[in-house]
Amino acid sequence: GYVGEDVENVLLKLINAADGNIEAAERGIIFIDEIDKIARKSENTSITRDVSGEGVQQALLKIIEGTVASVPPQGGRKHPNQEMLQIDTTNILFILGSAFVGLDKTIQDRVQSNNSLGFNSELKELDKMSNSEIMSKLQPQDLIKYGLIPEFVGRLPITVGLDELDEKALVRILIEPKNALVRQYEKMLSIDNVDLVFEKSAVKLIAHKAIELGIGARGLRTIIEDNMLDIMYKVPSDKSIVKIVVRVKDGELTYDIQHKATA
Repeated sequence: GYVGEDVENVLLKLINAADGNIEAAERGIIFIDEIDKIARKSENTSITRDVSGEGVQQALLKIIEGTVASVPPQGGRKHPNQEMLQIDTTNILFILGSAFVGLDKTIQDRVQSNNSLGFNSELKELDKMSNSEIMSKLQPQDLIKYGLIPEFVGRLPITVGLDELDEKALVRILIEPKNALVRQYEKMLSIDNVDLVFEKSAVKLIAHKAIELGIGARGLRTIIEDNMLDIMYKVPSDKSIVKIVVRVKDGELTYDIQHKATA
């Protein structure tokens, strides 16, 4: 953007992660997510104000290729009178990730164009391929057509397509991480001395609904929140509740409430 940090600030975050040890940071890894957001919106270059992100790509070129970069120690914008940290980026591994929505269509269009005068067996295969298999046919010109400048693409020698998360992976996301969603809700209800239990079938259904709706891992919280909303309001006002079991009934999420035994 026009207002905000300089590109070199990604290096400052790496230095901070290395506790200020620049020598260690020079052997570090930088992952930049949503790199497609700085893609040009068209293949036509413009002499007008750069709203396309091409300027950010240009600024990243030197860092990715390998240079001794000057980084402001406190972050923010650089100015002439401040001391700078010097870091050599030659041995830093850069990994750029993104969903690249529509890139598969670009690949299919190129393959279709190349095969328009010949046999179309490859076209039929593309319709049956997974996203990662289509991405295996990625060529540099596809990324350039998408909006990355040629110099930027030339500095990214390896491209890898990833499969979409399946139901098994989403179930693991729900229960395994330290801050897993299921654990978060268990912790919130434990504040009111209520045990929350998700049956395995309920966790599987949540994952299945996320895939069905096409919202992926980010949508897991939405699905749980929709079904937990009544519980979250009910528990603080009803001190007799001691346990809630989230389960599946007639293909939908539901819950059973257990109250304190009364004399």
